[in-house]
Amino acid sequence: MTLFAVNGEGDAAYSAGSFYCEMVGRHGRPADHTQPIRTRLNGFPTSELVTRAGSAERELYNLGITFTLYSGATTTDRVLPFDLIPRVLSPQEWQTIETGVAQRVRALNLFLHDIYHDQHILNDGTVPRELVVGNPTFRPEMVGVDLPHMAYVNICGTDIVRDDRGDFVVLEDNCRTPSGVSYVIENRHMMLRAFPELTEDIRLRPVSNYGVVLKEAMLNMAPAGASDPQVVLLSPGSFNSAYFEHVFLAREMGVPLVEGRDLFVDEDDHVYMRTTAGAKQVDVIYRRLNDDFLDPEAFRPDSMLGVPGLMRSYRKGKVSLANGVGTGAADDKAVYAYVPRIIKYYLDQEPILPNVQTNICREADAMRFTMDHLEELVVKPVAEAGGYGITVGPVASREEIDACRDSLKADPANYISQPLVQLSVCPTLIGHQIEPRHVDLRPFAVTSDETWVLPGGLTRVALPKGSYVVNSSQGGGSKDTWVLA
Repeated sequence: MTLFAVNGEGDAAYSAGSFYCEMVGRHGRPADHTQPIRTRLNGFPTSELVTRAGSAERELYNLGITFTLYSGATTTDRVLPFDLIPRVLSPQEWQTIETGVAQRVRALNLFLHDIYHDQHILNDGTVPRELVVGNPTFRPEMVGVDLPHMAYVNICGTDIVRDDRGDFVVLEDNCRTPSGVSYVIENRHMMLRAFPELTEDIRLRPVSNYGVVLKEAMLNMAPAGASDPQVVLLSPGSFNSAYFEHVFLAREMGVPLVEGRDLFVDEDDHVYMRTTAGAKQVDVIYRRLNDDFLDPEAFRPDSMLGVPGLMRSYRKGKVSLANGVGTGAADDKAVYAYVPRIIKYYLDQEPILPNVQTNICREADAMRFTMDHLEELVVKPVAEAGGYGITVGPVASREEIDACRDSLKADPANYISQPLVQLSVCPTLIGHQIEPRHVDLRPFAVTSDETWVLPGGLTRVALPKGSYVVNSSQGGGSKDTWVLA
């Protein structure tokens, strides 16, 4: 018995059950583009995969490719589990994802420019005003501020899943400080080192040029008059869970990695970086710091991570920030429900990538429906990230359902609910067996005057059996994502 059936025939050890599988497809909709890869995988005994997976994990740890997991007062550095069996996308599938992501980013940037200027979409009632201006991520300080190319969301991570029909749908848009792109690139490097036979003679779209494209976009965002723009990456510091990525991206772009204490704003409202050769003016800041901590003069006065006076410089156009301040107003999970209308409003187009049906619990009818169907729905807090606070009704315990019900009653406006999408699966090495595990995809889009989408993205995999939560903070891992050329 082979691992995968050959040409759709014969017995196979691996079965995806009723789920759509990224490697084999499903009855009536086979994944023909993966046939050469399946054939090669059939040539490897599982014991060989286990040996190579162990070597890859040790190499990841030795290279410091980790994330920080916070639990109460303790912190732990962990390797993001890496699975050797790739997730493979055909050129046609990628074209749908690429054009769909670019469409969403364009519409969201137009939305952000509008809500911080004329607010046509709010005045027209297409999006409820209170949903936007009453949102804590809406920044009144940004009203009337013009940004280069009207690009607020310079780096976007769009979370996409495939449903049981094999169609792609969007779960959420990450418009603030999306993370994970470093694993996309390192996963590819690891795959080429650990499994060269699998990639031989298979033409893949490259991912290693991300740093070059990102640097060019940052330079393109520089304030007018900056003849030789200086770009820096602003990090909260080594205790941040994504600090490895901050170091990685600064190196890939060839720019200084700084913390708030390394920068200052002078009396003319220009930003400078302290260096051993003296102060050097900074023109563009790729910030991996949330709005609240950016500037203690403008936001949280107790922030020790930001730069006093930074918003003053930013509002006067003397420094550019990526992503723009106030982008959270576009990726709130309640605003997400209106993105198809936002696309239609600004672009006069139907969304290429549809949303999951979403119930906004601040609305009475949606709240009643959610309360009546808690055991069937996924309930999410609108402002949380990392998989925290989610209740997956179909697999939740009675205690979890009751706690969710109490939270909904206490603050309905803080929640949305959605039907449970039967996420596609991908064959994954679990112990000494190949088993199906649910996956999602986070493509990364870089925008200045135009949008470029990194071919592939971060495929996250829910490693616990039966789990739909792919986040690394909740026990998820990752795979290399191949886009066939």
